[in-house]
Amino acid sequence: MPIEKLEFLGHGGDRLAARLDRPSGPIRATALFAHCFTCSKDIAAARRIAGRLAGAGIAVLRFDFTGLGHSGGEFANTGFTSNVEDLVLAAAHLEGLGLAPQLLIGHSLGGAAVLAAGGRIASAKAVVTIGAPFDPGHVLESFGASVDEIVEKGSAEVDLAGRTFTIGKGFVEDVSQARLSHAVAGMKRALLVLHAPRDAQVGIENASEIFLAARHPKSFVTLDNADHLLTREQDAEYAADVIAAWAPHYLDLAPEPETPAVPDGVTRVSEAHSDGFLQDIAMADGLYLRADEPREVGGTGLGPSPYQLLNAALGSCTSMTIRMYARRKGWPLERVSVDVSHDREHFRDCEGCETTPQRIDVFQRIIHLTGALDDAQRTRLLEIADRCPVHRTLEAEARIETRLA
Repeated sequence: MPIEKLEFLGHGGDRLAARLDRPSGPIRATALFAHCFTCSKDIAAARRIAGRLAGAGIAVLRFDFTGLGHSGGEFANTGFTSNVEDLVLAAAHLEGLGLAPQLLIGHSLGGAAVLAAGGRIASAKAVVTIGAPFDPGHVLESFGASVDEIVEKGSAEVDLAGRTFTIGKGFVEDVSQARLSHAVAGMKRALLVLHAPRDAQVGIENASEIFLAARHPKSFVTLDNADHLLTREQDAEYAADVIAAWAPHYLDLAPEPETPAVPDGVTRVSEAHSDGFLQDIAMADGLYLRADEPREVGGTGLGPSPYQLLNAALGSCTSMTIRMYARRKGWPLERVSVDVSHDREHFRDCEGCETTPQRIDVFQRIIHLTGALDDAQRTRLLEIADRCPVHRTLEAEARIETRLA
């Protein structure tokens, strides 16, 4: 998906850096993403959520709050109130571009900020929080004993997740005084609360307080074993999928562009996003699959690998071929299952193998037949398995013709 670099002026007049994740086709709606405390717009969870929404036709603006990431200004002079103001200004900038945001998404303290800003952004129709605190002052717990030093000296350096930040007294006072109960109750926006029960930084009780304070429509989805920052790719992908499925119910989406249907006989494979290996696979008649690589090689493990799909093609074709033959013969075959595995072995029966070792693909296929079949019938069905069209394709020489679209 195309990503456009943008800038706009924050609450203090500083230039704030932003990224606009655009759909590859027409924009059907726009979302605004607020990152977690001391994070940036480029945190992995933000990128993945933005990419998934862009794939659904929803553009996403994610930006660095004042003094963070690539944005200007002094972080030490910011507070929760200034974050909310930056959000409101980001929404105004989008509106000026003709992309007024309908969806607000906030992660951690950014989630608290979108709750506070939601009622002030007229175009907003839905709000999503991820691991958000109900009390913004919750963030002070991560400062430990430094809070007293900040109050006494006016500022102090605080170590947060291995990075050092200068926190000013104004931030402590501002976040301590911030209250969300009235803002949440009066927000009048659809709300989705995403939270991990095992979140060690912002406890699950915060999700309960947000949910109870909000009016309907509201939804809660647990993020199971995710951590606070959604550092595991599969957790960020799950959150992205939930948001992409939930949000369209509450947004005024522009009509979905008419895209050419996948022609008969064509399988169309497209990247879900550019920073991983997840693939969307579309076929005629609206059929849909996913492919991916295992996590240990850089994938997310959210779909079968290409070789697993190849194994599945051979196994399913084998089972169907056996079933069609047994049905035509009227044989008492109750059930068929096929185990397929793939390996590569040295191919010995070839010229030059001794000097140039070659390898051949070997598919191990184990067929399980259930039913009152006699030995002759079982033997015949084993022979029929080799007549499966995919089997014949794999054993034959193939030619792949490739050209640019």
